[in-house]
Amino acid sequence: MALSDEPAAGGPEEEAEDETLAFGAALEAFGESAETRALLGSLREVHGGGAEREVALERFHEWMMNLLLDIVQDQTSPASLVHLAFKFLYIITKVRGYKTFLRLFPHEVADVEPVLDLVTNQNPKDHETWETRYMLLLWLSVTCLIPFDFSRLDGNLLTQPGQTRMSIMDRILQIAESYLIVSDKARDAAAVLVSRFITRPDVKQSKMAEFLDWSLCNLARSSLQTMQGVLTVDGTLQALAQIFKHGKREDCLPYATTVLRCLDGCRLPESNQILLRKLGVKLVQRLGLTFLKPKVAAWRYQRGCRSLAANLQLLTQGQSEQKPLILTEDDDEDDDIPDGVERVIEQLLVGLKDKDTVVRWSAAKGIGRMAGRLPRALADDVVGSVLDCFSFQETDKAWHGGCLALAELGRRGLLLPSRLVDVVAVILKALTYDEKRGSCSVGTNVRDAACYVCWAFARAYEPQELKPFVTAISSALVIAAVFDRDINCRRAASAAFQENVGRQGTFPHGIDILTTADYFAVGNRSNCFLVISVFIAGFPEYTQPMIEHLVTMKINHWDGVIRELAAKALHNLAQQAPEFSATQVFPRLLSMTLSPDLHTRHGSILACAEVAYALYKLAAQENRPVTDHLDEQALQGLKQIHQQLYDRQLYRGLGGQLMRQAVCVLIEKLSLSKMPFKGDTIIDGWQWLINDTLRHLHLISSDSRQQIKDAAVSALAALCSEYYMKEPGEADPAIQEELITQYLAELRNPEEMTRCGFSLALGALPGFLLKGRLQQVLTGLRAVTHTSPEAVNFAESRRDGLKAIARICQTVGVKAGAPDEAVCRENVSQIYCALLGCMDDYTTDSRGDVGAWVRKAAMTSLMELTLLLARSQPELIEAHICEHIMCCVAQQASEKIDCFRAHAASVFLTLLHFDSPPIPHVPHRGELEKLFPRSDVASVNWNAPSQAFPRIIQLLGLPTYRYHVLLGLVVSLGGLTESTIRHSTQSLFEYMKGIQSDPQALGIFSGTLLQIFEDNLLNERVSVPLLKTLDHVLTHGCFDIFTTEEDHPFAVKLLALCKKEIKNSKDVQKLLSGIAVFCGMVQFPGDVRRKALLQLCLLLCHRFPLIRKTTASQVYETLLTYGDIVGADVLDEVVTVLSDTAWDAELAVVRQQRNRLCDLLGVPRPQLVPQPAAC
Repeated sequence: MALSDEPAAGGPEEEAEDETLAFGAALEAFGESAETRALLGSLREVHGGGAEREVALERFHEWMMNLLLDIVQDQTSPASLVHLAFKFLYIITKVRGYKTFLRLFPHEVADVEPVLDLVTNQNPKDHETWETRYMLLLWLSVTCLIPFDFSRLDGNLLTQPGQTRMSIMDRILQIAESYLIVSDKARDAAAVLVSRFITRPDVKQSKMAEFLDWSLCNLARSSLQTMQGVLTVDGTLQALAQIFKHGKREDCLPYATTVLRCLDGCRLPESNQILLRKLGVKLVQRLGLTFLKPKVAAWRYQRGCRSLAANLQLLTQGQSEQKPLILTEDDDEDDDIPDGVERVIEQLLVGLKDKDTVVRWSAAKGIGRMAGRLPRALADDVVGSVLDCFSFQETDKAWHGGCLALAELGRRGLLLPSRLVDVVAVILKALTYDEKRGSCSVGTNVRDAACYVCWAFARAYEPQELKPFVTAISSALVIAAVFDRDINCRRAASAAFQENVGRQGTFPHGIDILTTADYFAVGNRSNCFLVISVFIAGFPEYTQPMIEHLVTMKINHWDGVIRELAAKALHNLAQQAPEFSATQVFPRLLSMTLSPDLHTRHGSILACAEVAYALYKLAAQENRPVTDHLDEQALQGLKQIHQQLYDRQLYRGLGGQLMRQAVCVLIEKLSLSKMPFKGDTIIDGWQWLINDTLRHLHLISSDSRQQIKDAAVSALAALCSEYYMKEPGEADPAIQEELITQYLAELRNPEEMTRCGFSLALGALPGFLLKGRLQQVLTGLRAVTHTSPEAVNFAESRRDGLKAIARICQTVGVKAGAPDEAVCRENVSQIYCALLGCMDDYTTDSRGDVGAWVRKAAMTSLMELTLLLARSQPELIEAHICEHIMCCVAQQASEKIDCFRAHAASVFLTLLHFDSPPIPHVPHRGELEKLFPRSDVASVNWNAPSQAFPRIIQLLGLPTYRYHVLLGLVVSLGGLTESTIRHSTQSLFEYMKGIQSDPQALGIFSGTLLQIFEDNLLNERVSVPLLKTLDHVLTHGCFDIFTTEEDHPFAVKLLALCKKEIKNSKDVQKLLSGIAVFCGMVQFPGDVRRKALLQLCLLLCHRFPLIRKTTASQVYETLLTYGDIVGADVLDEVVTVLSDTAWDAELAVVRQQRNRLCDLLGVPRPQLVPQPAAC
C-alpha cells in the first residue's frame, strides 16, 4: 500500500490528524495478519501443554523462515534486502538456537551450488554483513548432508578453455578453512560446516587427513600472544571438537593420538584465554571418547527403568525399583586401554582446577563421559582422583570442580554405593566451605555446587542407599538453606532439600520444613536467621546441629552482619535447648572471647550476651534467677571479659571499635538479665567504657559510629536501671551527682560527636536519676539545640539533643507542679520554645542541607510531646503553641526534599486525626478534616510530588496556614528537581487560576508573597527561589488584573524589594532571576515600567558579560511579547540595537549602545558614580 500524496479533505485539524496517522502507520496490517491472529488466538488452547507449545512455536518460526528465504532466493532482490533478510534469520535462530533451524533450511541437491555461490560472493572483511555469512555457512552445512557423492555434481560444471576447474568438494573445504580464522561469528558456523563436510563418507577418504594436517599446522604455528593467533586457534579447536564429536570412531581413531600430542604442545592450560582453555578441554574429552569404545558400563548403578510404565508396574507389585547390582567383571575387562586415555584423564583432572567456571564445568562433564566407558576398577581410580581435589591444600577452584565432577558421576550412576561414605564426607565439608581472602571470603561457588551434588544424589540413589547419611545430609542442607550468607546458596540448598524430600522421602519432617523454608522464604537473610531457624529448631533432629554450626562457623565469620545475626539466632535457639546451651555452648563461647582473632572475639562476646539473656528469660518465666542456668564459673567468666580486654589494650585501634560495640551489647544484656553484680567493681569498669566510648566518638570511623553510639546509649540505660537504684524510685545521690554533672559538662565539649553521645546518654537515663535534676538537664540540652556562632555546623548534636529532650519527656511523664521531676506548666513552654526554634534550622555544609536532620527530629519531638500532653493534661497545650506547631509542620510538608516532606505530612496528619483525646486548638480543624479525610491517609504517597502538592496547595485557602505553606512552596518551585518544580508549579497555577476572578483573594495572596519577600530579603535560601517563582507567575499572567491599574501598589513594592535584593550582588543565579522579574514587571504601566526598564538598562552594563548578554536577550523577547511598551516608530531600531550589539565587548563600547537604548526607551541615562579617593 503506497502513501497518497493528495491533500486530505477537510479543515486544517483534520488534515494534520490525517498526516500524523499516515506517517505513524503506513500499513493497516502486515500480510500475515490472519495467520498471526490464528496463532495468537490458539494461545488459550495451547497454554499448559508443553508439546502443543512446541508445535505452535515451530509453525510460527517455519513460515517466518520460509518468507525470508523466499527473499534470499529471489534473483531480483537487491543485496541490501538480502542482508536484511539474513539479519532477521539470525535473530530468529537466536531465539531457539541454530540446531533447531538447520533442518528447516532447503537442503535438496539443487540447493548446493546456489548456496555455495552465495557464500563465495561474500566479502569476509565486511563487518556489516556478518549475519549473512553466518547463516549461509549454516545453510551450506545442511546441504552437505545430501546422500549423493559430491563428484556427481562436478560433471555438470562448465568451464572455459584454459581454465582449471575446482571441484565442489575443494570449494567447500576452501571456504570452510578461510572462515575458520575470521574474527566474527561466522567462525562458529564454519566449524559446524567442517564437522558436517569432513565426516561425509566420500570426503573423509580424500580430505580428512589433509584437513587435519592443515589444522595441526595452524595450531603449531599460531601464537597465543596475538589476536589473529587466538582467533585461528579458536576456530581450529572448534572444528576439531565438532569432527571428533560427529565423526565415526573408526574414522577418527587413527588420528586421535596425533591430535592429542599436538594439543599437548599448544600448552592451552597456560593460556589466559578462557574460551581456548574451554575448547581445549572439550577437544581432549572428545579424543578420550574416541580412544574408548562406545558402550554402557555394565557395572554402573541404576535406579529404576527408563519406562514410566515399567516403574509403575514394579511399584504396584510392591517390588523395589532398583535392579540387583551384580558386581561382575566387565566383558571387555581384558581389553587394552589405549595409552592416550591416561593423558586425557590427567588433563581433565587439571581442568577441574581451572580458574574459570566454564572450563571446570566442561572438564566435569568430560570426567563423567569418560568414566562411563572405563572398566570398574579404572573408573574407581578416577573417582579417587576426583576426591583428591577436596584437600585443604587445594584452592576453592579445585573444590568447585570436584563437586561438579561428583555430581556428573552420580547422575550417570558411576558413583557406586560403596564410595558414598567418602563422597558424603567431603560434600558435607563443601556445604560449609568458606575460606577467608583478605577482607572477604571465597567459597560461594563451592557451596552452591555441593548443593547440586545433593540434588543429583537424590535422583540417583535408592532411599536405602542414602539412609545411613540422611541425618547428616538433611542437617547440612537445612543449615545451608537457613544460615548461608549468600542468597543463591540458600536457595540452592532449599531446592536440594526439596528434591531429597520428594525423591527419597526419608528426611525428617521434610514437608513441614519445606512449607516454611521454600525458595522464596529463604530469600530474606534476616528472616532465615531469626524466624525460619526457630521453626526448624523446634524439631529435635536439627536443634543441636544448627547451634553447633552457628558456634563453629558463623560466630567467627568475616562479615560483621553475619556475626550479629548468628548471635541473635543463638539467643532464639538457646530457648529451644537451654541445657545444651548452658552446659556445652556457653563454656565454649567464653573461651573464644580470649581468641587472638578479632572476628572470633567480637562474635563470641555478642553470642555470650545473647545466650545469657535468653537463659535469663527462660528462668524468669519460671520465677527463678539466671544463676539456676549459669554456674559461678560462667558468671566469673562474664565478669572478666571487660577487664581482660582492658588489660590487653584491645579497646584501642581499629579492632577496638568492634570490641567496644560488643562489650556495650554485653553490658546491656547482662544488665537486663539482672546479673548479681550490684556493688561489684566491674560496674565501675563498665561505666568507664561507656563514658570513654561516648567521649571519643569522633575518633571512630563514620560508617560504624552510629552503631557504637546506639550500643553505648542502650548499655547505659540498662546499666543505670539495674545497678544505680538505691531503693525503688530512688537513685544513689553520689552516683546521680557524678553522672549528671559529668554529662552536662560534656555537652559543652568542642567535639560535635561528643555532644551527640552525651546528649543521647542524658536522654536514656531512667526517671529516678532525673528526679530533682530535670530542669538542669533540660537547660543543658536546650543549650545544645541552640544554634550558636561557634557551633553553627553542629547539626548532628542539635538533632540528638532534640531526640534526648523528647525521650526525657516520655520518661518523666507529665505531673502538675513538679518542674524538677516531670513535664508541667512551669517548664512546658521552655521545651516547646526549644523544639520550635529548631524548625527554622536550614544549616548547609558540604553534605548538603544538614539542617533537615534537625527539622525532622524537631517535628518528631513536637509530635511526641504534644501527644503525651494530649493524653494526660491537654490544657497545657496553648492555642498559640498549637498554631505554631501546625503551621511549621505544614511548611515542611510543602518543601522540596521528598522524604522530609513525607515525614512532615505524616506528623501533620497524626496530630490532626489523633482522637484520644483530640489535640486542642488545631486551627481550622473542620476544614482540614474535609481536605485530608482519615480514609485518604494511607493511600497518599507524600514522597511523590504529583500526589503531595495538589493536596498541600489547598492550605493556601486557610488564612492561618497561608504564609507558611506559600513559603515552603516558593522554595520547592524555585528548586532544582524537575519533578518537584513541575508539580509544584502546576498546583500553584491551578490555585491562582481559581482566584483570578476574586480581586480580594488575589490581593491577599500577593500581599502574602510580598511579605515573604520582605521577611527573607537577602536570605539566599528563599530570595533566589522566590525570584524564580515571581518570574513564573508574571510570565503566566497570574497578575494580569493588576496591569489595568497604573503604578499598582503590588508592582511598586515588588520593584523596590527586587532592587534591594540584587543591589551589589555578585550571585549570578540571583541576577539572572532578577532580570527575568524586571522583564515581567515591564507589563505594569506607569512609573513602575520606566523604573524596571531603567534597572534593565543598568544591567546591560553590568561587570559580568553573561549578565549583559542575558539582559539584552530577555529585553529583546519582552519587547516583542508586549508590543505596547515602546512606540512602533522606534521599535525596529531598539530591536536592532539589542540584537546587533556585541554585549560581551568592552564596557566603553557597550555603554554607548546602552545610552542610545535609554534615549529610545525614554528613560534617563545612568551616570557613573565616581569612586571615593583612597586616603
